[in-house]
This record gives sequence, structure tokens and C-alpha cells, in this order.
Amino acid sequence: MSSISALLPDEAGAAGTHDRLLAAAAREFNTVGFYGTNTNKIARAAGFAPQTFYRHFEDKTDAFIAVYGAWQAQERGAVGKAVRSQGGAAAIARGVLQHHVDWRIFRRSLRLLAVEDARVRRARRGSREQQVEALERLPANTGRPRWSLYAALLTIERLCDAAADGELEDLGVDGSEAIAAIAAAIADVRGEGGKGTR
Repeated sequence: MSSISALLPDEAGAAGTHDRLLAAAAREFNTVGFYGTNTNKIARAAGFAPQTFYRHFEDKTDAFIAVYGAWQAQERGAVGKAVRSQGGAAAIARGVLQHHVDWRIFRRSLRLLAVEDARVRRARRGSREQQVEALERLPANTGRPRWSLYAALLTIERLCDAAADGELEDLGVDGSEAIAAIAAAIADVRGEGGKGTR
């Protein structure tokens, strides 16, 4: 869960109440899942009385969506760093997969809540739309149908979650093969052809 500490400012330092609550919510959601915690536990974990939570969030779902927003920003940062370092699809795949591994319990809650809760579903749809808009700006995707980019995005996302949850390993796919599969899907949307497995 090391990526949680990088998600928000130092809690003991200059972080405000909102950020401390958000960091506590992130830890709770990624330790015991959405249904394993409550707003009182989150507030106490942040060092506040339970009623403080409601000064910053409407409810637990609101906090979950805020954590999801921070999670997305962290993932975009990791992808951007890999792109700037000229790492190619395999480097991006390793970074994105590690992010999913670090946040696997949170991601499980996200998948479930996206089915059960309209607000989470809207937040997830908005995130995917932003990702596809970014992919559309790549020269390799000029004229590519949007549905094809959505399918590619979902393939990358599902492969990362399956690897993080051990599903691919259960099927006899080792770590390097999982990275190769994810990298190939990333290379496809980046227009790199067969370069994803380097």
C-alpha cells in the first residue's frame, strides 16, 4: 500500500482536514474494502471525531469517489512518467499493473460499486471517457472508432485487475506473460504495433 502515502500530502505535516480524511478513507477502502468500513472509522483513523467526516463529504460513497479521483490522478502520473522516460509500452504496463496491485482491494470495491451505485458508475464512466479522449489525441488513433478505443481500454484495465487479483496466475500465466499481454494492448493504442513485449 505504499502508493497510498504518495496519494496525498504528509498527514502529520501540512495536510488539511480534508486531505487527512481522504488519506484515511483510501487506507480503509484499500485494506477492508468499501463495505468493511464506515465513516466513523475513517474519521477516527484520520484523528478526528466522527462528525468531522460530514463537514467534508456527503457520505461514504462521496469519499470513495474522491479517493477514486486521487487514484486516477496518481495512475496518470505514473503513465506520464513512463512515457517521458521513453520506456515504451512494457514500462507503462509494469507501472499500471503495479498500481493495480497496490490498490487491488480498492479496485475490487470499485468494480462492485460500479454495478451497484449510480454515482460510482457515473464517476467511472467519466474517467473512462477522459482516458479515451486522451487516446484519441494520439496520432495512431486518428480515425479509429471510439468503440475500438473503449474495447482496448477495457482490455488493459481487465488484464491489470486479473493479474493483480491472481486470476492470470491461476490460469498458468506467469508475471512476464501478463506484462507482455498488457504491453501488447497498450502498444496497440499507442500505435507501436508489435513493440509492446520488449
